[in-house]
Amino acid sequence: MNFNCKENIKMAPYCSMKVGGCAKYLALPKTEEELISALKYFREKGEKYIVVGNCSNLIFTDDGYDGAVIATTDMKGISFENGIITALCGDTLSSLARTALDNSLTGLEFCYGIPGTVGGAVFMNAGAYGGEISEHFIRGRFLNASNEIVTLNGNELEFGYRTSRLMREELILISAEFKAERGEKEAIRATMDELMQKRKSKQPLEFPSCGSAFKRPEGYFAGALIEQCGLKGYSIGGARVSEKHAGFIINGGGATATDVINLLSHVSETVFKNTGVVLEPEIRVIL
Repeated sequence: MNFNCKENIKMAPYCSMKVGGCAKYLALPKTEEELISALKYFREKGEKYIVVGNCSNLIFTDDGYDGAVIATTDMKGISFENGIITALCGDTLSSLARTALDNSLTGLEFCYGIPGTVGGAVFMNAGAYGGEISEHFIRGRFLNASNEIVTLNGNELEFGYRTSRLMREELILISAEFKAERGEKEAIRATMDELMQKRKSKQPLEFPSCGSAFKRPEGYFAGALIEQCGLKGYSIGGARVSEKHAGFIINGGGATATDVINLLSHVSETVFKNTGVVLEPEIRVIL
């Protein structure tokens, strides 16, 4: 194989929540060619596989993953030309925001501080502070289930709130093009600084987490509902509802993936029992 591959690797260090068991394989391609090679290799071996980015929005169970985890975090490279930013799937959203700043482009400030990768962001239509990646996505190059490269535009990805066609169909982003409007560099920088300050003041960044644990239910805020139900600070094992922001589940120290999963279930059941509102987890649990 012509790509970096490790066997029987504990996934917790690679995940933002710092929980989870071992993967049978962990592949770390650095180029498009290596990604294609890794997918071809594991498909031909008949191995179960999953393609991930920074694992900032998912956890693996304590039983681990009996297959190949293909992490694209080494696939990096951002360029700017003719008003368009092109980024590889492993580039971070913060890097995307900084590139926009460097070129006096506004609109992508909301990406600053989001820990995920471009690939993960397109997969789930990531967003924050009123912005979503779908608003700036022009087109992307993808690998389909037959290892063919296809180009798809934003309309073809069927973006919705924290969802896209990629969640329902095997399409793996290689690179994407983004648009933004011309702006004033210092104003862009000020907005980015302001949003970062908001994150630091309102989010429990000092603890491992996957960010917002639940999607925003229509007409409500998940954190407010959780707090209303008296669950701030509630813990199961080492997993805890953040006292700083009830919408976050944190690893308060020594948490297992089972702790996190059980706490997600307890919170959603309690909120439904008390308010009738269904909370849908934003954290993906990989089996």
